[in-house]
Amino acid sequence: MSFGDPNNPYGPPEGQPSGYPSQGQPGYGYPQGAPQQPGYGYPQAPPVQQSPYGGYPGGPMVMPGGVKSARVMLFVIAGLQVLGAILIAFSAVAVSAAKNNAELKDDVRFQQLADYSAGALWGVTVAVLAWGVLAIWLGVKCANGGNGVRITAMVFGILTAILGIYPFIVIGLAHTVLAILIAVFVGKSDGEAWFSRPKY
Repeated sequence: MSFGDPNNPYGPPEGQPSGYPSQGQPGYGYPQGAPQQPGYGYPQAPPVQQSPYGGYPGGPMVMPGGVKSARVMLFVIAGLQVLGAILIAFSAVAVSAAKNNAELKDDVRFQQLADYSAGALWGVTVAVLAWGVLAIWLGVKCANGGNGVRITAMVFGILTAILGIYPFIVIGLAHTVLAILIAVFVGKSDGEAWFSRPKY
């Protein structure tokens, strides 16, 4: 079978040379009438969004509002931690000064309490400052940190909320509210997308 055979059903119609159909007359097998649309018989795809980053999807995203809020709350907690550390340090200094007071020097029970209290207060001061430094570090890392920073911020929020409830219920109320909000905002789906985004 060749295209030159007039009885060939796959050949061009009579009067038309083999090869591509001419512009004026549609070829064999093409629909008559309206010109063929692109993607004939298939639904049209939506237009492609042009990315300002050379066509690579997932370019830099804008930090979600919840993550921005969590970041600000981390810095607020860090500020509260610094204020608390200053107050605890003043208390430790006051206990040490009272320990040298002539009137209380003879009181053995106060001296034992003062020795224990001053050391414990200095230890608490260091722990409070360390917790504040961790809050600052997490706040800074929210801008470009990965999923590990997200998980650490959630654990930080949960532990801070628990510590704000149990030992420090009156002064820890602000910490508890802020910490719960941090854990919720960082744990939401937009927070997960922010921390799991590709870093370029």
